[in-house]
Amino acid sequence: MDVNTFSLDTLIGTDFSLPITDHTWVFFIVLAIILLAPMLFSRLRIPHLIGMILAGVLVGEHGLNLLERDASFELFGQVGIYYIMFLAGLEMDLVGLRQNLNQGLLFGGMTALLPFVLGFAAGYWWLGYSLPAALLLACIFASHTLVSYPIVGRYGLSRHRSVMVSVAATMIALLFALLVLAGLSGTLRGTADALFWVLFLLKIGLFAVVLFFVFPRLIRAFFRRYTDRVMQYIFVIGMVFLAAATADLAGLEGILGAFLAGLVFNRFIPRSAPLMNRIEFVGNALFIPYFLIGVGMLVNLGPLFTSTTAQIVVLVMVVVGTLTKYVAAYASRRLFGMTRASGLMMFGLTEAHAAGALAMVMVGTELVLPSGQPLMDNAVLDGVVAMILISCIISSIATDQAARQLKLEQETQAIDELQPLNDDEKILVLVNDTENIPTIMQTAIMMRNPVLNRGLIALNVVNDEDPQGLLRRHSKECLQQAEQVGAAADVKVQTQSRLAVNFVNGVVHAFHENDASEIIFGQHRRRADDDTFLGRFASGLIDSLTRQIIIVHFGIAANTFRRIVVAVPERAQFEPGFYRWVERVARLAIEIGCRVEFHAHEETAQLIQGYLNHYHPLIRDEYQPFSSDASLEEFANSLSDDHLFVLVTARHGTISYEKRMSRMQVMMQKYFAQKSFMLVFPDQQGEAVDVPTFIEPHIHGTSGSSPINRWLSRWIRKIG
Repeated sequence: MDVNTFSLDTLIGTDFSLPITDHTWVFFIVLAIILLAPMLFSRLRIPHLIGMILAGVLVGEHGLNLLERDASFELFGQVGIYYIMFLAGLEMDLVGLRQNLNQGLLFGGMTALLPFVLGFAAGYWWLGYSLPAALLLACIFASHTLVSYPIVGRYGLSRHRSVMVSVAATMIALLFALLVLAGLSGTLRGTADALFWVLFLLKIGLFAVVLFFVFPRLIRAFFRRYTDRVMQYIFVIGMVFLAAATADLAGLEGILGAFLAGLVFNRFIPRSAPLMNRIEFVGNALFIPYFLIGVGMLVNLGPLFTSTTAQIVVLVMVVVGTLTKYVAAYASRRLFGMTRASGLMMFGLTEAHAAGALAMVMVGTELVLPSGQPLMDNAVLDGVVAMILISCIISSIATDQAARQLKLEQETQAIDELQPLNDDEKILVLVNDTENIPTIMQTAIMMRNPVLNRGLIALNVVNDEDPQGLLRRHSKECLQQAEQVGAAADVKVQTQSRLAVNFVNGVVHAFHENDASEIIFGQHRRRADDDTFLGRFASGLIDSLTRQIIIVHFGIAANTFRRIVVAVPERAQFEPGFYRWVERVARLAIEIGCRVEFHAHEETAQLIQGYLNHYHPLIRDEYQPFSSDASLEEFANSLSDDHLFVLVTARHGTISYEKRMSRMQVMMQKYFAQKSFMLVFPDQQGEAVDVPTFIEPHIHGTSGSSPINRWLSRWIRKIG
């Protein structure tokens, strides 16, 4: 081999010419950016989203030309923006959205029309663009992208009022801009006749039918049949892309379809579910950073330093775009009576121009004016991309500052309103059957107090007479499975295995040693020597413990329940553990996203509703009178397969105990063996808790709302 031809490339067999094209090195550099950018910019107190974009500028073809924006950035970037919009819909509180829908519509109109009007004026009169080009620029100003939404998710503020209003406004602004763009495109192509608009509206209507009527049925059927975590994740992401592709076919943008898919999946994926944790983890770790880096690689800062025209274009775009979005957010927050931090959050979420603006620019480059000239030239394209960079930086900084302030306000309020009766919360989960461990662990996770953020105790009791060690191996498997469920939901689980000659005594001793507040376990599998519905071990625990006991039996996946029906006995409010079980049922209903229907006497129902109105004002609760003659047979006949029946019962000799409860096991076996249910034995420790003075019990029917609000939110009700 000629020494003169020897080089590093020859030695290692890789071409190191720039830009780097080797897929392994490209992926490694991207991962290095995702890892190092947050570490670097956190020291500078700059949101890491900005770091991703600036890193993309640095390594892109207009920077060091280290990487080429190839097909991988196109693909992963598309997935990333769909992920952002999907998470925005998935993490939203649908009840809160419905209650704030009018405000979202008003803010959406303001944050779309004000930038549209001033953007058109700036393009037509100040920059001298043609009428179609000025309209396209106005559409870019009117729309915005939730680039900074991951910051909201990191601070846990996705259900804050200002966030919900901003997300709703985003969809209104995007839909408005897309409709104008469709009309502009059809006009320039000569197809915007009456038939064009009829077909366009028909496609949108068909898209809505598929998304809101077909999708929920497919989702419910899949989740009921398949529980494998990998299959569930692939199914969810596949449906998101199907919704995005269907939106494209209807003449809308895929990001709108991804957001609406998030709304559809909202009630099927509880916030504390392991599936939610996996969705957020994959998106925030890979796809969303890929999108941000790809956006940065589009930016060309060269003309800003060499061309006066480019400087003027960018200055006008940035000033008009930022000022109009800020004015809309400021006026809306004053009109809605929100705090400054909420107004800053609304501005931060609606300031960034990214995916929607890029899509509209790409459409503009394909359109041709009647004179034969392109609708948008390269100067406008460079100006829009530079505006995207600056708007994303402003959006990230504003959102981060607002999130810090809102989080501080939220934590202060949480400390002030922390229920004293829940300070001792320490949930013990009995895991002796591998078949029901996922169900009872996920139920306990949904019932735990997220403010206290305490872990769970998973207990397995092994018979001391185990010469071959089979029961010990089974115990280890059960505890490992419980630990895996907790880890998937990011919940700490303390596992304990206890040897005992008597099962009940082993559980009772462990309960007291851990100072647990309650215990949750699944219904036993009946054996030939055990003819009772609950089993002799459950009956022994009920007699031996005075703390709250919850027995769970779900026939379908918890996230597919559409209603929780709670039967409450007379005088239940006089039991010491009254508010504890009310709190647990409320958390379960909120996590699942379903309605909860209480059948209780008037005095009891007043106290339940007063408690829920104060601590859980967004819960969808209903109340039905409870007749002393009501039987379990009547409840069973009125329940559907997707209903969960919660029976609040009592131990013998307690205040709310009734003689007919002695036949409870027989009746449950007869009517509920094939249905989903929960049995609750309330806490008997301590004294009865009086209703707090701040609760004003009042039973009412359907909450009042305007006809417009009911009409506009009807499609949201279809989801839930």
